[in-house]
Amino acid sequence: MTPAERRALLGDDVISHIHDVVDAAPEPSPEVVETLRRIFSAPRAAAPPKSPAATAA
Repeated sequence: MTPAERRALLGDDVISHIHDVVDAAPEPSPEVVETLRRIFSAPRAAAPPKSPAATAA
């Protein structure tokens, strides 16, 4: 979804509200940053393929 599509879907007021909420949120603690860094930098195996029954549902 492009920014223009998102703006058309949500409208300027909603986008402004989202920006205000994000701006008011506190900065994450160093512990949270380090935990997220470990999570996002750890290589993981690919998810197994879905079974035919799961894709049919």
